Amino acid sequence: MGAGHAHRLYLAARSPVHDLPPHCKIAAVFCFVLVVVSTPREALWAFGLYALLLALVAGAARVPAGLVLRRLLIEVPFVAFALLMPFVARGERVDVLGLSLSEPGLWGAWNILAKGTLGVAASVLLASTTELRALLLGLQRLRMPQQLVQIASFMLRYGDVITDEMRRMRVARASRGFTARGVRHWRVLATSAGALFIRSYERGERVHLAMVSRGYTGAMPVIDEVTATRAQWAYAAALPLAALAVRLTGWMLT
Repeated sequence: MGAGHAHRLYLAARSPVHDLPPHCKIAAVFCFVLVVVSTPREALWAFGLYALLLALVAGAARVPAGLVLRRLLIEVPFVAFALLMPFVARGERVDVLGLSLSEPGLWGAWNILAKGTLGVAASVLLASTTELRALLLGLQRLRMPQQLVQIASFMLRYGDVITDEMRRMRVARASRGFTARGVRHWRVLATSAGALFIRSYERGERVHLAMVSRGYTGAMPVIDEVTATRAQWAYAAALPLAALAVRLTGWMLT
């Protein structure tokens, strides 16, 4: 049941950001995203300053820019959706490079791209500087509902187990000469998916019975009590406070 090993998202390093308590970082990222989302889409300069703030955090955390950019690829589906908006949205049309595009669609696409990218980048920095086990402890410290924390905990603990089970089933199919080439092979894949679900469900029942037999009553014991000093809270608050200053400056200028 231990989950002390580092996940592939975590970048092991020594930096002031890595040393911050997890609940401080979670609160800082959450407040930063709130400020970004509340920023009017017309304030283009503000989004540039937000990106600069994240770049400064990445530098302090010693997270390479290439790593952040590669992990930003997770938002490609949202980027594709945003790129379609100027073509399908209604409203006043403008000509851009010989194309007739919707002006509200352009603003909507920019709004999704800017705010979505900044939110994902902040999450990437959080995951790169905080181990998953520490994130769960931070959520507990922030009084996240116990059931949600436990669901996330078991998902992280047994995600690799289920992935390994899928790999063994794929190897077994390949050893019998199976290769999915068309629709007629979907029945075999569906059967494999059903077998994986049943095995996962049975494993979950066995784990639950083992936990109950060891005194589990609905709440996991907190082994490591995570605390934070005022200095650490102040250091973590630097990012959302700087973003808030940018937001208030834009509000006063408009």
